[in-house]
Amino acid sequence: MKIQVLGPLSAEVNGGSIVPTAGKPRQILSLLALYPGRVMPVPTLMDEIWETEPPRSALTTLQTYILQLRRRLGTAMGPGAPGGAKDVLATRHGGYLLQIPEDCVDVHQYDYLVAEGQSAFEAGANDVSADRFRQALDLWNGPALVDVQVGPILEIEVMRLEESRLVTVERRIDADLRLGRHSELLAELAELTARHPQHEGLHSQAMVALYRSGRQASALEVYRKLRVRLIDDLGVEPSPQLQRLHQAMLTVDPQLDVTAGPRRTSTFDLFAA
Repeated sequence: MKIQVLGPLSAEVNGGSIVPTAGKPRQILSLLALYPGRVMPVPTLMDEIWETEPPRSALTTLQTYILQLRRRLGTAMGPGAPGGAKDVLATRHGGYLLQIPEDCVDVHQYDYLVAEGQSAFEAGANDVSADRFRQALDLWNGPALVDVQVGPILEIEVMRLEESRLVTVERRIDADLRLGRHSELLAELAELTARHPQHEGLHSQAMVALYRSGRQASALEVYRKLRVRLIDDLGVEPSPQLQRLHQAMLTVDPQLDVTAGPRRTSTFDLFAA
């Protein structure tokens, strides 16, 4: 079985899709896929698909949805498959679970690669770090579960995944900056700062990339525009570390140069107190 949630929902067995067309069974499959090998309690599934207003027939309807998923699963597995759909989409006391290895689901491959990238990042292994982060990000094919109507539980999961994706992008850019790839990052950072106009971490990276590319004035202009935006929209000044980064650029601080040896901190935290 191969399941993808980092983008449109996809679930295949022997090359055949088992994704239902109806909305609520898609939600159930998505939630079970996020936690392979773990029992998803019936109340949790009900909360996801009906929130606070389950129908009187909620339990029977949920069982019907599970049966529909098993039928699709059984058809894809074929009659000669060892075990059966009930062994894969199994019933346990109080809930259901997908009995499949974690690496059958793209989100768990993503988490593994991110963990490897972070370990390499902290060790100063910049080439390895950038590569692992890039592999993790390549697993994404659009917003998580973009074609699934999410309830309150999946909504939290999607928010968590999207935040993780953005953090991974930041860490990959940090690794690339350590490797002296500042000029290659300028277009990407211009797009990211436009999409996240109040994100100080991305703006700090854009400033450093511009500064190292010989565009000090442009780097200072990025800071000026962000400061105006933060004051106008939120009534706050940039964070102390971003102010220190700005001051370092004004004084041509040598810490801003690409230096030999590992750098075990993020660009944003370079001037943290």
